[in-house]
Amino acid sequence: MPLKRVRIELARSPDFPDGSHRHGFEFILPLDAEGRLDLAEYERAPELATVHRFWEGEDDETGELIRREDGGWAFSYELGEDDDEPLYRFDEHVFREGEYLSLREPGNGEAHTFRVVLVTNAPGLGAAPVPRGGGAAG
Repeated sequence: MPLKRVRIELARSPDFPDGSHRHGFEFILPLDAEGRLDLAEYERAPELATVHRFWEGEDDETGELIRREDGGWAFSYELGEDDDEPLYRFDEHVFREGEYLSLREPGNGEAHTFRVVLVTNAPGLGAAPVPRGGGAAG
């Protein structure tokens, strides 16, 4: 599975004229060669698609990328939907350094723009071990 570590940070805004490396997300995603979410790979092992939210002044949160019943995507940090952060057209975004995407906060719906600052391999998460068959030469 082509898993990548993706880091996005808050882009320039009126509140943060220079952006902020103290506000953002890091996630592990299966990406295709174009940098888009690879749905087939995601479906093979959705539990590997994780998120870490870091926001200065707030506790960090860790969770997972989930596919909602309506076909949309969300970051989920706890059981239930109350804390889910809906992701508009998440599977259409290109995750390459320098690209931008917007996310809405679940409580107040405020949108923030983020810049992709890092896309790198996620070592050790790329493939499940191949089981050894009974009686096979090893």
